[in-house]
Amino acid sequence: MSWSLRASTAADAEWIAELRAEVMRPDLERLGVFDPVRVRQRFLDAFDARVTWIIVIDGADAGSIAARPAADGVWIEHFYLAPATQGRGIGGAVLGRVLGEQSGTVRINVLQGSPARRLYERQGFVLDSEDDVDAYLVRRASVPKAG
Repeated sequence: MSWSLRASTAADAEWIAELRAEVMRPDLERLGVFDPVRVRQRFLDAFDARVTWIIVIDGADAGSIAARPAADGVWIEHFYLAPATQGRGIGGAVLGRVLGEQSGTVRINVLQGSPARRLYERQGFVLDSEDDVDAYLVRRASVPKAG
């Protein structure tokens, strides 16, 4: 499978909201908090095409990832891949590319018990805090070595 990133547009919001609902549903149901309207609306309320990229796999739109600026770096948000494309190394490659473009601290949250957490930990994220639903992970900016 070959993949690339393209800039998102406002027209991408609806299909990403549907993808989000599909991808997150099993974990949200397991946690007892799935709401089919809320899962879509939360995305639509937060979507910003200026900081979102579309993951294109073999020529088809198959996911998204956003890097929202924060005071000390960025938040990775809306990182979803269509289920049929998961487990093939694309998520790690996409995340690696996006992380390579960041210079500060990077934060991400993941649902408790989600297998996606292992991907984030392989990329250097560690637990910062957690609640009953989310684990908040951080990847601190590297401190340059004294020469």
